[in-house]
Amino acid sequence: MGLGDKIEHAAEEAKGKLKEGTGRATDDERLEAEGQGDQTKANFKQAGDDVRDAFKK
Repeated sequence: MGLGDKIEHAAEEAKGKLKEGTGRATDDERLEAEGQGDQTKANFKQAGDDVRDAFKK
């Protein structure tokens, strides 16, 4: 996987953490859950990148 994809997925995870924190601070359960979902999605993408990288070696 390219460096750009890894950066994009890390940014998506950071965005999810920000959403989750904002949701907690404002007692917005929907926003908090949405942030957790964004983080999970980004983590799956990162895991997929790692698997692809492992097979390339």
